[in-house]
Amino acid sequence: MAKVYKKTSGNGSLCLYLGRRDFVDHVEHVDPIDGVLKIDPSALNGKKVWIQLACAFHYGREDLDVIGVSFRKDIWIKRIQMHPFEGTKPPNTPMQDALLKKVGDQGHPFTFDIPVHLPCSVSLQPAPEDAGKPCGVDYEVKAYIANEEDETDEKAVKKDTCRLIIRKIQYAPSELAAGPKTDLNKQFITADKPIHVEASMEKELYYHGDPIPIKVKVNNETSKVVKKIKISIHQITDVLLYSADKYHKCVLNEEFADQINANSTFEKEYRVTPLLANNKEKRGLSLDGKLKDEDTNLASSTILLPNMDKQIQGLVVSYKIRVTLIMGGGLLGSLTLSDITAELPLILMSPKPAEVTDIDLERLYSQ
Repeated sequence: MAKVYKKTSGNGSLCLYLGRRDFVDHVEHVDPIDGVLKIDPSALNGKKVWIQLACAFHYGREDLDVIGVSFRKDIWIKRIQMHPFEGTKPPNTPMQDALLKKVGDQGHPFTFDIPVHLPCSVSLQPAPEDAGKPCGVDYEVKAYIANEEDETDEKAVKKDTCRLIIRKIQYAPSELAAGPKTDLNKQFITADKPIHVEASMEKELYYHGDPIPIKVKVNNETSKVVKKIKISIHQITDVLLYSADKYHKCVLNEEFADQINANSTFEKEYRVTPLLANNKEKRGLSLDGKLKDEDTNLASSTILLPNMDKQIQGLVVSYKIRVTLIMGGGLLGSLTLSDITAELPLILMSPKPAEVTDIDLERLYSQ
């Protein structure tokens, strides 16, 4: 069922309506932000009304801003003067028509088009003791009353402002490519023949929360014994906007007591599932943008157009799977030079939900 998101200014003169808060980046285009702003002109006292959409990158805790230094960088801002209206109005979307029937004569539709090169909503998981808004990229729709457009930072009285956080998200594409495969040969100095490892997956993309099957084949032509097999999944986050940081976080690490004897072959499919629930204490882990009081998950892989400027993305997230043959001889939990590791790329995303239908929009009229 469709839901109406509503936020009213303190003085009651502005009321912001959205039919959704998730807007999909289809890589080649982004869903327009289509909403309605209700304006009571009797409370404006000759001032004007604007609405803006801002994409910002937060890279520090707000409570640390004690010397007037902002830990926020605006990536992109677009403003529309709503009263008195200036410009040309695009045709109403079905969502706006539904909202206007609910709002009445004081409703004014607005539409923002997000450029495809802007980043998706991503946040870095804070430590339990951290307070305030987490680091990451977010989008905010804000309506405000002011004398001039650039007075948004005039410490506008909160009663003259209303705002809603929205998300720009990517869903898994409908067409999936074949899964990756990697082959690795390792020759030991003390052995005449090598050990051959093949790791593969049926497809390149998996949904959050779904088991990921990984096929492992080993042809051990050496006299050495593989003690066990370890599978780990790593999240790599490139922080590109304010520095060149790169965060590596292991989101899954499982060991399997499968021994592979000398001069033998081995084949098995392992199923692993990386979950945020098992990584709650890891500060700096990238998560999909979170709305208030809603759960989220590990950040989805970032999908970029060819030749797209990465610098403006803020955070770029990717994953890789490591399959390691533990040959033994090292300290507990550590790798040795004789261990063999094969890597596979992984794309982790959410499935596309069902589209909002005309029946869903009809329900908006009665809410």
